[in-house]
Order: sequence, then C-alpha cells, then structure tokens
Amino acid sequence: MLPCQDTPAVKCTYSATVTLPAPLSAVMSANRRIERPAPSGLCSFEFEQTQPIPSYLIAIGAGHIDSREIGPRSMVWCEGEVLDAAAYEFAETESFISVAEDLVGPYVWERYDILLLPPSFPYGGMENPCLTFLTPSLLCGDRSLVDVVAHEVSHSWTGNLVSCMNWEHFWLNEGFTMFLERKILARIHGEGWRQFNSHIGLADLRESVAQFNGDGPETMLIPDLTDTDPDDVFSSVPYEKGYTLLYVLEELVGGPAVFEPFFKAHIQKFAGQSITSEEFKAFLLGYFARDTEVSSKLASFNWSLWFSGRGMPPTIPSYSEKMMTPCRLLAETWVQNGKSNDADQFPAFSPAQKTMFLDIILQKASTMDKKTVQQLDREYGLSDSNNVEILLKWYLLCIRSNTESIFEGAAKFATQHGRMKYCRPILRELFKSGDCGRKLALKTFDEYRSFYHPIAAQLIAKDLNLC
Repeated sequence: MLPCQDTPAVKCTYSATVTLPAPLSAVMSANRRIERPAPSGLCSFEFEQTQPIPSYLIAIGAGHIDSREIGPRSMVWCEGEVLDAAAYEFAETESFISVAEDLVGPYVWERYDILLLPPSFPYGGMENPCLTFLTPSLLCGDRSLVDVVAHEVSHSWTGNLVSCMNWEHFWLNEGFTMFLERKILARIHGEGWRQFNSHIGLADLRESVAQFNGDGPETMLIPDLTDTDPDDVFSSVPYEKGYTLLYVLEELVGGPAVFEPFFKAHIQKFAGQSITSEEFKAFLLGYFARDTEVSSKLASFNWSLWFSGRGMPPTIPSYSEKMMTPCRLLAETWVQNGKSNDADQFPAFSPAQKTMFLDIILQKASTMDKKTVQQLDREYGLSDSNNVEILLKWYLLCIRSNTESIFEGAAKFATQHGRMKYCRPILRELFKSGDCGRKLALKTFDEYRSFYHPIAAQLIAKDLNLC
C-alpha cells in the first residue's frame, strides 16, 4: 500500500509484518496480532488496523523497548530505564478514555498504547491510532503535564475517526480535540480547570498571532495553503482559535447540556469520514433547525469572520477569573514592587498557575530589572523546576529581560527538549536578544542541529535566518 496518496481525504485499513533482530521489539499504529520467531535470529510481528485511517497516521516504532500495562486496554512502551517513571506518569490514561466514551461514544480502536520517544521528538504527542507517540519531556514526576495524554486520547474521535478533508481545515482536527480534551479534564477536575486552561490557551493564541504580525494570513482559521507547506505555518491558531469558536457556539446554543449531545451526534454522523468546515457548519445548522430560537441565533452568526477573519477571534469568551486572579495579583506585585511579601502564595499554586504567573510577568519582561528576575529565582527556585512548561516561561523571561547570566541555561534547555514548543521560542528569543544571545543561538543550533528532528531543524533554521 506504500507509497500512497498523502492526503487526509483518503482513508484505508492496513496490515503489516515487521521482522527485525530478536532482541528488538516493534510497535505500530495498529493492533499487534502475532509475535513469532523467524529464521537467523530474527523475530516477526504481525499488525492489523481494521479502522480506515489516513496515511499520516501510519506509524512504526522499533528498538530496545520494554512495556508495562497501565490499564485494561493500555500499556506504555519505552526504554527500560524510564519505564517506572512512565508507568507512574501515565497511570490515569484509562480514566481519560472512559470519560471520553461517555462524551462522544465508544472507543473503536481496541488498544490505546503509548510509546515514549527520544527527546528529539518535535511534538508533545502524535495521535497514531492504537499507539500514541509522546515526548519524554512530560515525565516531570507529578502528572501535571498529562493533559497532553488527554489531548491525544481525544484525537481517537476528533482527527482519527472524523478527519479534516485537507490541511486548510486542520482546525477540525485540533480545535475539536482541544474542546474535547478540556471537556474530559473538566469532568475529572471540575469546570474551573477548563476555564483556567482556556485562559492558558488564549495566551498561547495571542503569542502565535503576534508571531504572525497580528493579522497575517496564517492567523485565519481556514488559511489558503496553496503552494505552502503546512509545517511552515504550524502554530496554536487552529488549536486555540478553533477551540474558541466551539466554546462560543456552545454558549450561543444554550450551554453544555445542549451542545454536548450535538458534539456526540457530529462524531457519530461523520465517523470514518474526512470533512470540510462547511460540512460541519451544515450539520450544525441542520441539527438545530427545529429549534427556532437557536436557529435564529445561528442565522445571524458571522461564519465568514470566524473562518476567514485574521488576527484574534472576533469574540473572546468571558472565562472565569477564579483561578486567574491570584496569578495576576502576585505577578503585578512583582512587576510593581520587585518582590512579594507573601512567601507562601507561589508554592501553593498548581503547576499550571505557576506557568500562568510567569506568563503574565513575561508580558512586562522588557521593563523588569535584572535584580528582580534573579530575586524571583532565589525565592521560587525556578531554574530547578522539573516542569518544562514552567522552565520555558522562566527562560523566556530571563532572555527578554536580558538577564545574560541565565542565557547558557536557556540554551542548554533548548538542546535537551526537541519539542518545537520548547526549543524554537528559546532559540528565537536568544537570536533576537542582542549580540550575545544571537551568537549563542547560532552556536547552539550549529552544534546540535543533528539532534533535532528534520522538521524542527528546518523551522529553527528559518527562525535564525539561515534559510
């Protein structure tokens, strides 16, 4: 079947046999059916994917990897030295699947296994059916970053079962998945968590929009990708602008009690298909056609502005400020006074709140005194955090405030984590920071270019004006 048509519009089932030296093991984006010895010290594994999938979801992994069951239909695969850590970190996987089934219907893929990839993996996760790929950066020891697992679990319905027709409609994969991910975690942790996480997503969206000069064509929900490599414009826009549209629509039609049944019906209607944004819109309008009040609201909804408008979404929801307010108040205290008199407040924050605290300060980084930045580190131990999201914001703060004593630590961080969400902003900000940072960014990339995945290396080279 390979080579094949490289488009999400075409789906097919597949089977495969992988033969390799016996000490090694193989996994695929399919269910393993048979493992048997082969001649000359080899071993064969047979796989079958019975659900039609697009070609970008065909995946294979092989190596000296061990496995451990983490649920009734899940196991984690990784190198033996991190197996204990991975099994602990991802132990909540089954709860994500069960909640998702309640929201959108049965899980049709049989297994949901996880393969932990090397640090050079350029994404947080990849939603290969039956075998999610994950970055080892998630192993922070407190399960505070497992929202990535909830995201990849969600793709089992939004993206894998119902797919976008082409990459211009990528938000149908990622915006829908952000929406379902936050629904899952709201069921587990409470609606307040979804509200706070929506704030985080909105901050990420603002960063992406700013990166594209505020109103670049890349900020459209449905961009024109003619003669454009989708990887070149990868950002949080389809994720967070798409999520915002669905959140706004949910509020418009009457809230979760009304919208969640529609969302489930949408998945059931288009299961196994690849669709366009217009098909989603048509089904939504048809679903609510008999409700005159909702139909009236949808009739006046500006779809063109949402689909083709540039910049930030035309409507920004009023997310709850309950978990945001403490972050904002503490950040403002530091920005205004260069210190805080409450030593216990920051340690009491959740990891996500700590990240948001730094994100708020980051917006004022260029005006912050270096001594204040160094005092933040002394008081809160930010450089010693095990959480990569906190470290990312911390190092960006150091770079933007021109705290050169931390630059080497920031550059090292960019060489330890190949996920583009982490390495690209660090190297990009170092490059823009001045002569010292620019030289360090170029030197770091030159020395570690072979470490990065080809997609990451290509985009970093573009960030550093090397191509």
